[in-house]
Amino acid sequence: MSSPLGDFLVSRRAAIDPATTVLPPTHTPRRVPGLRREEVASLAGVSVAYYIKLEQGRIGQVSEEVLAAVERALQLDDLEGRHLRALVAAAARPDRAPVPIPDVVRPELATMMRALGTAPAMVYNDTFDVLAVNSVAAALLDDFESLPVPQRNLAHWTFLNPRAKEVYADWDEIARQVAAAVRHRAARTGPDPVLAQLIGEITMASPDFARFWADHHLYEHSHGAKHFRNDLVGELHLRYETLSLPADGGQELVIYSAAPNSPDEEKLRLLASWVTGTPTAGSDALTPEPGTRPARS
Repeated sequence: MSSPLGDFLVSRRAAIDPATTVLPPTHTPRRVPGLRREEVASLAGVSVAYYIKLEQGRIGQVSEEVLAAVERALQLDDLEGRHLRALVAAAARPDRAPVPIPDVVRPELATMMRALGTAPAMVYNDTFDVLAVNSVAAALLDDFESLPVPQRNLAHWTFLNPRAKEVYADWDEIARQVAAAVRHRAARTGPDPVLAQLIGEITMASPDFARFWADHHLYEHSHGAKHFRNDLVGELHLRYETLSLPADGGQELVIYSAAPNSPDEEKLRLLASWVTGTPTAGSDALTPEPGTRPARS
């Protein structure tokens, strides 16, 4: 039976060209791409039996030395290495209860978002539920407050709401990143029935998500650039920065900005002027009531 840890390890060794390793050449035909289990074990300096147990998630606690060796053998980058450790930790504690994920935004944070002026901003939690948007973000992306509660989710919106393809000029790239970010977040948060239901729902409804999910790629939505299309001001190229809110249980604040003195900055000002004084999406926390999490339907 496969496990998230096993699926990840299998996907990473399948991605490695044996010629890029220190392994001696072999003339034995390979039935599948990448490295064999015994080759990974050899590169990591562990027994084949132990590595098989690792892929099966039957190893309990794993030393940092072994994890570092497997990381080198599979040529993992920093994000993949952290993901591996999160998966190993989850496999060692399969009965761990889900950690409650806050679903409301502090009033002070909502007030700060209102004060950002022309900068679009939003807050989402560890399961990508959109908890707050300011009026400029609502005009740029969508009026999340008007959506049914289960649909106020970035992953759900990206793959199942037609507006996402209208908003993102480079939707395919953004959608890949979102799927990869959900996979990384699923390992970081540990077992969570709401996130598992979300993943299952989008997988069944979106072949694109199912395809991206099967790639086992990872993404951390920390900073970068996005290309938007907007009905009011046309195309915008914006940068974003994601700020973690450690006192708010995994919530993150995303703020978009344009290059100074650029046409994009002028378009943001124009967009803000269109929505100034309107109640659409405001910048307060979105419903549901405090203490509840959006039920998926």
